[in-house]
Amino acid sequence: MFLRCHKRKKNGKLHQYYSVVENRRIANGRVAQKTVLYLGEITNDQEKAWRKTLQVFDVDQNKPVYKYLFATEDESVCRDIDAIPVRLSQMKLSHPRAFGDCWLGCRIWDELQLDSFWQARIDAYKTTIAFSKVLKLLVINRLIKPGSEFYVHQHWFDQTAMDVLLDCDFTVAQKNRLYECLDKILPYKDELCQYLKARWETLFDISYDVLLYDLTSTYFEGLCEQNPKAQFGHSKDRRSDCRQVLIALVVTPDGFPLNYEVLAGNTSEKTTLADLLAKIEAKYGKSRRVWLMDRGIPKEDTLSLMRKTGVNYLVGTPRRLLDSFEQSLLGTHWQQARDEVYVKSIEDQGETYVLAKSKARMQKERAMRHRKLRKYLLGLDKLQKNYRDRDRFLKRLGVLLHEAGSSSKCVELQLPPEGKKVSRENFTYSFNRQIYRQMIHRDGKYFLRTNQTGKTPIELWEQYMLQTRVEQSFKELKSDLSIRPIHHQLEHRVDAHIFIAFMSYCLQTTLRQKLTTSAPGLTSQSVLEIFSKIQLLDVYIPTQDHRTLHLQRYTEPEQDHKILLEKLDLKLPPQAPPKIYRSQVNGKQTPL
Repeated sequence: MFLRCHKRKKNGKLHQYYSVVENRRIANGRVAQKTVLYLGEITNDQEKAWRKTLQVFDVDQNKPVYKYLFATEDESVCRDIDAIPVRLSQMKLSHPRAFGDCWLGCRIWDELQLDSFWQARIDAYKTTIAFSKVLKLLVINRLIKPGSEFYVHQHWFDQTAMDVLLDCDFTVAQKNRLYECLDKILPYKDELCQYLKARWETLFDISYDVLLYDLTSTYFEGLCEQNPKAQFGHSKDRRSDCRQVLIALVVTPDGFPLNYEVLAGNTSEKTTLADLLAKIEAKYGKSRRVWLMDRGIPKEDTLSLMRKTGVNYLVGTPRRLLDSFEQSLLGTHWQQARDEVYVKSIEDQGETYVLAKSKARMQKERAMRHRKLRKYLLGLDKLQKNYRDRDRFLKRLGVLLHEAGSSSKCVELQLPPEGKKVSRENFTYSFNRQIYRQMIHRDGKYFLRTNQTGKTPIELWEQYMLQTRVEQSFKELKSDLSIRPIHHQLEHRVDAHIFIAFMSYCLQTTLRQKLTTSAPGLTSQSVLEIFSKIQLLDVYIPTQDHRTLHLQRYTEPEQDHKILLEKLDLKLPPQAPPKIYRSQVNGKQTPL
């Protein structure tokens, strides 16, 4: 293409009109010219703007050079000024790949200044690629499209613009290098937790007066015979057939993770709290924190120790403890905390006990009980009709009792004598309505205890509701970041896998906090999905002197991208400068 000047004399005055013209090769080797754009009469400054130069990187000379965007019509002049006449009809677009979501993940990583943290610790090793970039690749993959290290090596890296964002080639995604990176990061887990705490305080001015503590399990695929932490235990994933590990997590009410520990799969939850309290106090000092925990985690002696050392707590309590305070609670009045949620409290021996009842929770628990009872009674009716062998009968009855759970207590059974066949006469059952009424009397109610003073039952209930944040954290780790199942077999690789997921969760939480003030209706994953529409492409344009102009360009942001960028106060990076090559062989640019 070139600028063509049309001169016309009108009323004794010379006028110059410009147009953008393209040369096109047609049959018999002839060249036809096509007017691409008519510019009309433009000033000298406007002409210079149209003839502006481009800075391109000449691979042959290994330095940037300046080229004219438009040549003149005279080809000899084109050679003299080293212009770039291009063949637009032969332009090619290739290798479309994800850019926007990867860029946003890297942007959050940079805001947390994790490059400086990891470069000082794992880049000291002599290697051609910095391990901080390898780690960044693994964490961004876990955030966007979680997969194994082999998946990153074999598929994901080539499907994204991480090579451009990390400024490196495929060497960063070599399989052995990814596993080697896992082996180097574990010693710095505690340092990273403290570093992130300081960064979040700077970025968001968050406080750590209230901490949430809970445990979850994640299971393995395989036997994991070389991992002593992989044990059978109570599975919260309902995979009792698989070995597992426990993850103890401490987060703030806003979801910022303060610390985590990986424990053996058969560890009792009641034994984990004391050690973690000591570790948090050693790391961050002793202060008036409030620990929120679900029932079943703290032991009575642990709560006693917390009261003696001045550590505040608000914990769930088994409903059987309600029997001791039921008469005392009858003399207090209900207070409305929220629609269909009521609370009342009493004080006893330096502690405050809060009883809460929720109509929605009551309806849910009764519906679950009715479903189990209906299935249980139908199963008992089939046992009367179909089973005559007593051994088979007892096996099936055991399955029904397990599925019914505590709901089976309101059904009284008369079992057939040993050695007798099962019949309607020697096997009967009856529904005990009195026991059933006692069971449903406490549906929708839950009991809390705390050593805090000066707070109303409504304030204590609202504080305890923050416990749902740690449950949401576990949900995001398992669903969004796919921390389960674990395919690694070695203990240190398993711990590193969880560490990678923890860092990805830190990025996700940071992005969510930024959205809280700017776009509260969106989640971190939905924003990443929106930005994934921005693709990066390789543009190849042949020139008339048999060279190739290579441009890497991301697609133009759409309106929703522009709104989010403005809300998050972010700007996409400038488009990369073009490169020029002497020749192109098999789709790859090679200098002569």
